[in-house]
Amino acid sequence: MRLMGEGGPIPERVDLEDLRRQSLPGRIVAHVRRDVPLAILDVAVAVAAYLIPLVLRFEGAVPGEYWDNFWAFVPLVAAVHLCANLIFRLYGHMWRYASIEEARRVIGAASAAGIVVVVLGELAGGGRVLPLSVVVFGAFLALLGFGAIRFQSRLFAFRRRMDAPEPKRVLIVGAGDAGEMVIKDIVRNPALGLRPVGIVDDDPRKHGRTLHGIRVLGARGDIPDLAAQLVADQVILAIPSATGDLVRDVVACCEQADVILKVLPSVRDIVGGRVSVRDVRDLRIDDFLGRQPVETDLEAVREILRGKRVLITGAGGSIGSEISHQVAAFDPRELLLLDHDETHLYDISRTMRGGTDTQILLADIRNRERVHGIFAKHRPEVVFHAAAHKHVPFLESHPEEAVLTNVIGTANLADAALAVGAERFVLISTDKAIRPASVMGASKWLAEQILWSLHGRNGCMFSAVRFGNVLGSRGSVIPTFFKQIARGEPVTVTDPDMARYFMSVREAVQLVLQASALSGGGEVFTLQMGEPITILDLARRVIRMSGRVPDKDVEISIVGARPGEKLVEEVVDVAEEAVASDHSAIYVARPPAPDPGELRRALREIEMLVAEGRSDELSVRIKEMARRPTEPVRAAKQGS
Repeated sequence: MRLMGEGGPIPERVDLEDLRRQSLPGRIVAHVRRDVPLAILDVAVAVAAYLIPLVLRFEGAVPGEYWDNFWAFVPLVAAVHLCANLIFRLYGHMWRYASIEEARRVIGAASAAGIVVVVLGELAGGGRVLPLSVVVFGAFLALLGFGAIRFQSRLFAFRRRMDAPEPKRVLIVGAGDAGEMVIKDIVRNPALGLRPVGIVDDDPRKHGRTLHGIRVLGARGDIPDLAAQLVADQVILAIPSATGDLVRDVVACCEQADVILKVLPSVRDIVGGRVSVRDVRDLRIDDFLGRQPVETDLEAVREILRGKRVLITGAGGSIGSEISHQVAAFDPRELLLLDHDETHLYDISRTMRGGTDTQILLADIRNRERVHGIFAKHRPEVVFHAAAHKHVPFLESHPEEAVLTNVIGTANLADAALAVGAERFVLISTDKAIRPASVMGASKWLAEQILWSLHGRNGCMFSAVRFGNVLGSRGSVIPTFFKQIARGEPVTVTDPDMARYFMSVREAVQLVLQASALSGGGEVFTLQMGEPITILDLARRVIRMSGRVPDKDVEISIVGARPGEKLVEEVVDVAEEAVASDHSAIYVARPPAPDPGELRRALREIEMLVAEGRSDELSVRIKEMARRPTEPVRAAKQGS
């Protein structure tokens, strides 16, 4: 097939043989045609280069003999310079990208031409055509002119760089390996627009020493004074292993100094152990967590997941999708992703790696027959149950939905797991299940009770993992704050004393996977969460991360606690039996097992309240059950 152009058919491809058959004169003419403007400019430069010193030599009164000699001699001079430029290949180049090699060629061509012109000037006509000083300075000016023509873009680019804004003055926190790599990268790359002006480090042995010419000036407590003295525009925290306490201290110092803080990613996020300025990122809220990351025993997790059929409920949610991605890395035989939201399922299916046999299952865990059908068909061996309703105030007014999904849905899954002989069942629970004050917490407490009542049956090991608030998850307070700031609204905080334990999605999933490997059945696992963070402090941090000043640019409004909320959540229930853990960062407790028969009767009672639409009674009833964790039987009888 041949395409038609304006001048006739266009060949489908270029015939290289045709190009080879083109005559040498033709190719020379083609090159010369492109360089004619530059050659003409070179001729003008050559004429001017010899004319100027001639006029200056005689202070403008050039003798007639020399004028005649000049105009007779200058065509030869121009021809010599053009030939030298051609020999030294000063034509046919993209001078915008010229380097030192091209500069050497310019010098060589002008020097060679100058020598020839001197010799010719001495020999022509048996005497000196022009004064020697004129010829020598003419050759020198020709060199300058040829260079200026060819390197003008580079010269102007240099001028633009000279006119560019001053680089940002950067104070580096950390004189370790990461700090060294960041400083070296800044020094070697001026185009980054950064200039290191000092280093701070808490190790007094490093004070006064230099790193790539930059001096260690003090400790992190000196940041406010040093930032003012050095007129620093930015601080870079170059400590990938920084704890939350260290981050908060540096943030406080930067706030006091009114400078921007950037940080390096954590050690686990750095690929190959190498860092550069390009890795530096804005501060994120999970940098404030105040804990070292959970170190997962990868081999232990791989041992229980490799070659197994693994089912994950709520797979399209923030926690479920992260579990799905991490489980896929442990070579399961089959990965079963279950969710009732088709959009979320579609999203997670698009991001799964190709080497894993992944089955997408659209189903509602509240449908008992559907759940048992899926388990009978796929026979999962490991189950991670992340599907749940989690929004505390919303579920206070919709207790039926909390019960149907969080309680009945869990019972359906647990029964189905027993029916097919599953090996492990891990429930994603919440710290709100400890002495719950909300419908949501009570429903998750009941879900845990279902597992404890089934523990030991048919060889299935049931366990639960309790989370604090997961940063960045759907419904999390952080996205809400950012949306309020973006809309120009006040940031709403329920109570100035309200505090929560926070964890990142990564930490949450690491805890889930580690718990599944540690579990012998009947345990509840909780991450050591450090100190709780007040929501008011969190709001102030988010506002500053947005480049604004709390109570000045963005108002903080105290709106009062919402239904079902406690001021401070607990990590471990004092009524539960504490047991030793093989992991230093994980608490393990063994809750008392309820009577299975009485628990089933209690579940039928609340199912009846759901069916009859008695929302107020249902809300009161499940909270009553959860407030008597040691007396599930009595609670059920009182309501029967």
